[in-house]
Amino acid sequence: MASMSTQKAFTPSSSSLSSSSSSTPRWKYDVFLSFYGEDTRKNFTDHLYATLKRKGINAYRDNENLEEGETIASGLMKAIEESHYAIIILSKNYAFSKWCLNELVKILECKKEKELIVRPIFYHVKPSDVGNQRETFGEAFLKHEDRKVSPEQMRKWRTALEEVSKIRGRHLLDSHESEDIQEITKSIFDELSHESSDDSEHLVGINSRVEEMMNLFSTMSDDVHFIGIWGMSGIGKTTLAYAIYNRICHQFEAHSFICDIRETVEKDKLGLVNLQKQLLSETLEVKEVNIWNHLEGIKVISKRLLNKKVLIVLDDVDKDEQLAALAGSPGWFGQGSRIIITSEDQHLLKKHHLGTIIHRVNELDNDEALELFSWIVFNQPYPKKEFEDLSNGLVEYAKRLPIALKVLGSSLIDRPRKVWEDYLHQLEEIYKGEILDELEISYRGLNEIQQNLFLDIACFFKGEDENRVANIEGVGSSNNMKTLNDKSLITILEGKLQMHDLVEEMAWRVVHRESSQEPGRRSRLWLCKDVFHVLKENTGTKFVEGMVLNSPPHDENLNDKAFSDMINLRLLKISNVHLPKGLNFLSNKLRMMEWHDYPLKSMPNSFQPDNLVELIMPRSHIGQLPEGFGNLAKLRLMDLSDSHNLVKTPNFIGCPDLQRLIFRGCKRLHDLPRKLNLESLEIFILSGCVRLKKFSEIGTNMTKLSELYLDGTALEELPLSIEHLTGLTLLSLQDCKNISCSTSINLPSLKTLNLSGC
Repeated sequence: MASMSTQKAFTPSSSSLSSSSSSTPRWKYDVFLSFYGEDTRKNFTDHLYATLKRKGINAYRDNENLEEGETIASGLMKAIEESHYAIIILSKNYAFSKWCLNELVKILECKKEKELIVRPIFYHVKPSDVGNQRETFGEAFLKHEDRKVSPEQMRKWRTALEEVSKIRGRHLLDSHESEDIQEITKSIFDELSHESSDDSEHLVGINSRVEEMMNLFSTMSDDVHFIGIWGMSGIGKTTLAYAIYNRICHQFEAHSFICDIRETVEKDKLGLVNLQKQLLSETLEVKEVNIWNHLEGIKVISKRLLNKKVLIVLDDVDKDEQLAALAGSPGWFGQGSRIIITSEDQHLLKKHHLGTIIHRVNELDNDEALELFSWIVFNQPYPKKEFEDLSNGLVEYAKRLPIALKVLGSSLIDRPRKVWEDYLHQLEEIYKGEILDELEISYRGLNEIQQNLFLDIACFFKGEDENRVANIEGVGSSNNMKTLNDKSLITILEGKLQMHDLVEEMAWRVVHRESSQEPGRRSRLWLCKDVFHVLKENTGTKFVEGMVLNSPPHDENLNDKAFSDMINLRLLKISNVHLPKGLNFLSNKLRMMEWHDYPLKSMPNSFQPDNLVELIMPRSHIGQLPEGFGNLAKLRLMDLSDSHNLVKTPNFIGCPDLQRLIFRGCKRLHDLPRKLNLESLEIFILSGCVRLKKFSEIGTNMTKLSELYLDGTALEELPLSIEHLTGLTLLSLQDCKNISCSTSINLPSLKTLNLSGC
């Protein structure tokens, strides 16, 4: 229990890393934790859970992972069914809980029926006492008899306890718990890693390369080493790096896999800073990293990682400045660190650091290409006899490129020979073997909804978080992403949406063909020249659904009717434009609106985007949002950082899904809603709102708010109703010089309290 009046130490909050996989996992959770809360929730179980998460193991405990609408009972049973391992922490009072005993019965059922792997921990109890119901376990059953529990139910519980007592587990009595937790975690991690290795046994040409790299690693000294993985686009550099990363990441204090660096930096002027934030967030295990420019990021990385043994993968690097910003020197990292860099540019790798060891990823030879294709299509190392000729023809068209082999092969699984012949005929007659055309065949096999999602990802969301994109795209998107992943049109890597360069180029060509001469009649616009042509010439039409203008080379003036005919615009990301005559229209179908430096003080009068999911408008000139923006039922994120004219916010009474509110640096903001009742809100940032003197009253349902940043505000006190924030783990009041902490406020989940400068 944390009390604001006494706790002044600043401690970093912990963050967990989700289980990572490049394909759809068989289980939703790696580990289900069964425990009696009053015995171990705040000590052993909490430490075990945190350690599992830090190692990237997706652990489930209690009802914190339950999806909206699930009851506790059904949610727990479902979670057990969807778990690969179950760790049962059998403590002294475990058997007093009906919930625990019912969980145990279900776990053992799943052990038999679903191959659930069970790992019991006898926590200060003897296995024989558990199995024979002696000591506290016997007392518990006497209690259940008094409560008139049915004999049949009692029999099930006794049988389950007897069975679990015979399973080989870990007996904790007078040992050091921290060591036990490390050993338990390592055991689970090693088994999961071994399974991951087994799952990848059919990655032809990869395993031999991984072993080659492992041999190389084994000969290295304990100094910091840079390793470059070099080869052409689509040849398997990222796959190799990821396989190595999975194999050895548990050997390091911290690890981070930074994907698709080139694309991220090209698309976003703050891309390099965001990558630095990701690197620090993952290696330091913190959520919020404040970096304002890449030079500051360099200082922070080189200082904070100096004494950490880290494994870092920098994927798809193509510029010196990217390496300089993310891994400028071996001196940045602790002894024994390994920095793996993938790139198409061998010269870049050589000149960055003289000691960089470079491994070239060579093309598959014909036999390897045919074997890989055969594993994909036939689940065996060679083609079926009746498909030999057709398989060889398709492998030839794929140019031995692994990504092309996967895309082509995934479309032919379990298809009859006639379909193969038609497929090959299409390639010969229409596409002339060009790889872009080959990739497009898989695109044409998608339904219309999947095609639209695929084009959105290719044009706007490559490298983005899959959950964020699913929210923006709407109902059914998660399943459709899995379909795209299964067809190798995208890859979901550590929760990020990735796409091969050639597949992306194919998607761009599909959009360009919609109207080769007039960009305003295409569904998606992402090139500066096309966007400016449409906006300046007023050639936008009802066909335009998405528009992104990233870092234009210079500011542009637009007229007030620039968006008037784009009535179906769903996705908008834009910056560096001026509207000297105002703006008379924005589409009410917008689901994502990201407008940096919005130049006007208000929105168009007719603008009421009821489907809006994200509103991101840093450095806008907005003075006050329309009151209707407090009733956007689908809104999840509102970010008006550094909007210096903003004086008040909507009341948000109609925003049940709102998860993040960011008003950082809104210097004139002085008026918040009288009361907040945002049941989904998780993060609220008001740092730098120097005129804000009074904070809203807090409703009783705001239990999900975990982080509240009030740094540098003029707040004089916090309302007593802040105690309703029972899930708050971080509260920052840095430089709140007027704040009074005379009243003790209990925040039971608080881990980090920053009162520096108060």
